[in-house]
Amino acid sequence: MTTPEAPPPDGRYRVVVLAGGLTPERDVSLRSGRRVAEALTQQGHQVWVRDVDADLLGWLRDDPPDCVIPLLHGGAGEGGALQEILELAGVAFVGTRATSARLAFDKPIAKLMVERSGIASPPSVALPSDVFRELGAAVILDSVVRRLGLPLFVKPAMGGSAFGCTAVDRPESLGGALVGCFAHCPVALIERLVVGVEVAVPVLDTPGGPLALPAVEIRADGGVYDYTARYTAGATEFVVPAGIDDNTASACARTATAAHTALGLRDLSRADLIVDGAGTIWFLEANVCPGMTETSLVPLSVAAAGQSLGDLYSRLVASAVSRRRTARRRRETSS
Repeated sequence: MTTPEAPPPDGRYRVVVLAGGLTPERDVSLRSGRRVAEALTQQGHQVWVRDVDADLLGWLRDDPPDCVIPLLHGGAGEGGALQEILELAGVAFVGTRATSARLAFDKPIAKLMVERSGIASPPSVALPSDVFRELGAAVILDSVVRRLGLPLFVKPAMGGSAFGCTAVDRPESLGGALVGCFAHCPVALIERLVVGVEVAVPVLDTPGGPLALPAVEIRADGGVYDYTARYTAGATEFVVPAGIDDNTASACARTATAAHTALGLRDLSRADLIVDGAGTIWFLEANVCPGMTETSLVPLSVAAAGQSLGDLYSRLVASAVSRRRTARRRRETSS
């Protein structure tokens, strides 16, 4: 493959979808990658699905595609490392820059950033595993419950697909929830559990600015949207557009786009929110590489907006190629 100096006249590109990796979310990533690849192939693009290995950087440098779509989930794919590699390789890619990906992937930092922009987020404590072990678990657990109250929600400070997440409604359950969380991440984020309507709002960058797509309401069996609920067909009911009134839907859209902007995200993101009984909207987290499987939320929202996944990614690819070409011209002009 060689990179053309001008866009193809038919708007069709050679695209590499990166999927797989070695995280616990490998299977989800592969399913996401295959779905996006099929959608782009139906649009007439030439598409390859490739895993990440030691040969990737050299391959991209020696024989670059027109555009790369990173769809790895978990630390390597969402935490900024892969994005930095793609920036080093000088290839066009869809998605957020490395620096902003790091901010969004670190949930305590992301919460701080969005709170500074005026967005509400549940009160929380970030607890490293070594502090938990060395300073006395019983005293720490008692202090957390006194400060945040019950119920609580424990989740890895960095991670996705709900691995290591547990709802806690009794003080004696908190220790076990933290031990389970530490198996996935050395830092646990303990939040006050907000009860309400859980919604996910994708945000798409457009020439006119970030645009919120229809909110997807999540109604998980058992009330907890864990890994099984996320990726088992029929385990969760998704309502799109969400069953909330128009004013609340507009407020959720504003919150999602504000979080997208506050974190410096690019192209496509997803904000996870809770609307409580008083109508307050709480930011939970942002995802810079949302899943694209048959049970994932973004494709449901895209369809509700009257778009196809192929059309959406075709536009994102064209935008990424144009962005890369503009940056190259600027460097050539300034040199």
